[in-house]
Amino acid sequence: MSTSNLRRGPIVAALIIAAFVAILSQTLLNVALPVMMEDLGINANTIQWLSTGYMLVNGVLVPVSAFLIDRFTTRQLFMAAVGLFTFGTVICAVAPNFELLLTGRLIQAAGAGILMPLMSVIFLTIFPIEERGKAMGMMGLAMIFAPAVGPTLSGWVVEHYDWRVLFYIVLPISVFSLIFGAVSMKNVTKNTMPKLDSLGIVFSTLGFGGLLYGFSDAGHDGWDSTRVIVSLVVGIVALALFFWREWTIDKPILEFRVFKYDMYSLTTVINVIITMAMFSGMILLPIYLQSIRGFSPMDAGLLLLPGAILMGIMSPITGIIFDKVGARWLSVVGLIITTYTTYEFSQLTVDTTYTHLIIMYSLRMFGMSMLMMPIQTAGMNQLPQRLNAHGSAMSQTLRNVAGALGTAFLVTLMTNAATSRVKELVVQNNIDPANQAAMLEVTQQGTIYGINHSFAISTWMTVAALVLAFFIRKVKPHQEPIASVQLGKQTN
Repeated sequence: MSTSNLRRGPIVAALIIAAFVAILSQTLLNVALPVMMEDLGINANTIQWLSTGYMLVNGVLVPVSAFLIDRFTTRQLFMAAVGLFTFGTVICAVAPNFELLLTGRLIQAAGAGILMPLMSVIFLTIFPIEERGKAMGMMGLAMIFAPAVGPTLSGWVVEHYDWRVLFYIVLPISVFSLIFGAVSMKNVTKNTMPKLDSLGIVFSTLGFGGLLYGFSDAGHDGWDSTRVIVSLVVGIVALALFFWREWTIDKPILEFRVFKYDMYSLTTVINVIITMAMFSGMILLPIYLQSIRGFSPMDAGLLLLPGAILMGIMSPITGIIFDKVGARWLSVVGLIITTYTTYEFSQLTVDTTYTHLIIMYSLRMFGMSMLMMPIQTAGMNQLPQRLNAHGSAMSQTLRNVAGALGTAFLVTLMTNAATSRVKELVVQNNIDPANQAAMLEVTQQGTIYGINHSFAISTWMTVAALVLAFFIRKVKPHQEPIASVQLGKQTN
């Protein structure tokens, strides 16, 4: 179907609503987990699977998405993804126990894992290159706004109602998205009926699943835990086999050849670093506010809200600026702001004011709004049309891995630094461990030290991304030589 006479508005609206609800659901439970833990009578390691399991299924399904996009029509895939997500939400809302709740979450994640790469590919297909910045900016609305609204909404609901209400809030939006999509979604991608690489799927599932599980569990069990070590070893070996497999077959499920395009490779590395650094703020600040300062979940969530609104407003504006000036200077300015604000968060004390935190976090989100989408679009613009689905799947997969890796890495850094600092202070001040008041004060100081240490590492990550941003340049989509295309047709 020609994309020039398509009505793009309804298609874009259907995708943004579906993506918003999928990403909202991913972050909605974070603040609610302690209450759910108590209600369901389970421990922290078990309840964590509601988040980890969601990320695992997402991480496993994204690499397969490029195959699915080639195999099924746009409409079939959209309806299946949103349908799965809605079905999973219904199960979560009525779940009487943890097992059924986890099942619902995993079904939700399966829908979201297909939906996000599909959205990228549709946007790249229906918008010409000179309008892609604006288009990706609109897409950024859902990807940026939802994760920051989640904690505030969750904090408010958990303080006033049962946690199941969270799923009843998501359900009508999801059902509306399904009905609206049924009316407005059109087929825009080409179907090539590829053969499924089953061995590649097994390797990618074990590889990404093992790595994501290992990094997620390390935050709880420590890096020296047998389960963590075995998961990471299995993940690394399986990924190596997956990489070898994808390089040697004709129709890979995840196309590593996208890294032959230098701008795509550079922007992917920058985005991975930014994703890891971004998680430091979203995870460490609520810990600081609730554990050290004694703020409620609602207050912790509210701190993130102005930044979320600012990022949501800026996302389409950034996209329009990108179409005019390209990604380099947007990224440089955004990363200077992000580096400065991340450094400010490495200077927290027990007296840091709530106002200062809100201003710094909002400014940090303002900087971030100039980064994610423009940088990804700059890299994707270099890829020929046939590699759009593969480029999108690769970006999403690496971002998922970076998110899990960044979370575990920064939380583990914080915990280790805090523990060693508490031991130092106890020895230095000759504190009796039986003296609860003194130990509480020392633990607080240690935790602040750990959070500051973690933010300091994040600052250096953003500095590395800033240096790389100077090498971004404007590119045109790579054109396939006619001879090689014709040769390809003859040999097929």
